[in-house]
Amino acid sequence: MATARIVIVGAGPAGIRCAETLVAAGFKPMLLDENRRDGGQIYRRQPQGFSRNYATLYGSEARKARDLHESFDRLRGSIDYRPDTLVWNLTPGQLCCVSQGKHSTVDYDALILCTGATDRLMPIEGWQLAGTYSLGGAQIALKSQAVSIGHSVVFMGSGPLLYLVASQYVKAGAKVAAVLDTSPMIKRIGALPKLLARPGLLFTGMKLLAQLYRAKIPLHLGIKPLQVQGDAANGVSGVRVLTARGETLNVDCDAVALGYHLRPETQLADLAGCRMRFDEASGQWWLAVDEEGRTSVSGVYAAGDGSKIRGADAAEHAGRLVAMALLEDLHQPVNAGLRDEQRQALAVMDQFRLGLAQAFPWPAEQAKSLPDTAIVCRCEMISAGELRAVVSEKGACEVNRAKAFSRVGMGRCQGRYCSQAGAEVIAAAAGVSVQQVGRQRGQAPVKPLSMLTEEVSP
Repeated sequence: MATARIVIVGAGPAGIRCAETLVAAGFKPMLLDENRRDGGQIYRRQPQGFSRNYATLYGSEARKARDLHESFDRLRGSIDYRPDTLVWNLTPGQLCCVSQGKHSTVDYDALILCTGATDRLMPIEGWQLAGTYSLGGAQIALKSQAVSIGHSVVFMGSGPLLYLVASQYVKAGAKVAAVLDTSPMIKRIGALPKLLARPGLLFTGMKLLAQLYRAKIPLHLGIKPLQVQGDAANGVSGVRVLTARGETLNVDCDAVALGYHLRPETQLADLAGCRMRFDEASGQWWLAVDEEGRTSVSGVYAAGDGSKIRGADAAEHAGRLVAMALLEDLHQPVNAGLRDEQRQALAVMDQFRLGLAQAFPWPAEQAKSLPDTAIVCRCEMISAGELRAVVSEKGACEVNRAKAFSRVGMGRCQGRYCSQAGAEVIAAAAGVSVQQVGRQRGQAPVKPLSMLTEEVSP
């Protein structure tokens, strides 16, 4: 058995395939996962005791979910698996962890970050009202608790996840009041040459759309979100948007799920000192890695959506490839043919990714048109007007400086929900590009954590 201390963070598609490849090479990696069960977000397993079948739970992704879960079950005895474990900080060669309130440290020689992604969100007036969720949050409620986020739900935003979660709700028997997409049809037509790089996945997306039409779900493309309606006492009561024809549309509902693609979870990589890069296609900062997943810091690697948003299929290929990169760096033999297969598959998926970015663009212009009263940071209740004021009055045209003056991004989510939209507001107010505004730096703890204390006798 090889003796290098290898730690993988994240038991989603990338982390599981990475562990599988390392085990086959004679290593016993440690796999740390914040979740209680394996699978990541997209293939999140239902809690013990739940008995919904794969088709009901995962829909079109049922076969892939089952395959990944069965692979993990075969691996379980060959790895040091630690679920329900949050890695909240790191220093060179050591991770700081917490599990059920108990803190510990883990030493490593090589660290592979398979941290996945979270929802990318654009604020809308009223989105701070109870009953407003992210698409990922709505999906977790369905998978982990078998509940809908409301009696009548509107799904609003853009991207494949919008249609996937809406169709999962329809399949589960929940009432979907409408699906409202900011992307117009013409964008999808223009992106077809790139999307045809993966015709099977494109067809799956078309089937999800067809399912919504068959279920007679109202579907509007090219809309402009205006407001989540309701009040603080009762929460959400509806949404108001402009249709592609410029008409005002009001939809009654008691819950809204919002989302615009995904954003990578790069906080741990940031704490490790890894270099970041700006991705023009998606308009956001990503972790800079080479073709095989090496970061700019020796001994630190990354794979999956935590480094580059390409989806679950790509994450599996990237997980295998990053494991082979580590094996090569440890002077271990690598299957060159298998490595080439992973590279070729990822090249195709990267072309498809560019197509998705073109078909379902991030609506940066919404940040410019947010009314001053609209909340940007829900944790600290910072409005667009307050954020614009720190630009005009304090000259804070860089996101971390604006954070210091306004507290935007200082709340429980650590900027996950507001930092990118906040940067767009700052860029528009300052008249500069969002790349010039920069990115919010990660800080420990990367997420809120609980602490158990022992009583001390006087």
